[in-house]
Amino acid sequence: MSSELERPPRQADERTALIGWLGLQRQILRWKCAGLSDEDARRAVIPTSPAMTMAGLISHMRWTEHLWLEVLFLGGDKKQNPAFDESRKNAGWHTDGRPLAELLAEYEAQCARSDEVVVAAGLDDIGRHPDFRDGSANLRWMLIHLVEETGRHAGHADIVRELLDGTKGYY
Repeated sequence: MSSELERPPRQADERTALIGWLGLQRQILRWKCAGLSDEDARRAVIPTSPAMTMAGLISHMRWTEHLWLEVLFLGGDKKQNPAFDESRKNAGWHTDGRPLAELLAEYEAQCARSDEVVVAAGLDDIGRHPDFRDGSANLRWMLIHLVEETGRHAGHADIVRELLDGTKGYY
């Protein structure tokens, strides 16, 4: 695997650095899906974690972005997010056999929506969801968390991809 991924500028201001690192981790996650068949994208390669598939990772990260920026930060309706579905464990990871391309498009759209939210707000702005403790975090904290979570799952994607077909590479 080769890619044209770049880190944010080394002398970037805080906002540019946060958005840049989040963008890089998002790119790595999408890049790890390049060339996968739908069958491989749904194939579980870790016996103790059947939802840990490439498709599941993309679905989870789509809903993670939604959770943090649209629900907790903007105070949006949690019912739109399967992570709050208590009738189905890890509901945000389930893809119900949907094609990887569709999941990636939804993730891309959610990332674009997240970017709109971030551009319109200040880093010190506080989340608006009154029902969750994490809703009281500021945007800076939420972005740092999204960098951490996206990076963590990009690492999972790296391992899953290697187990699927031996493809390796960071950038």
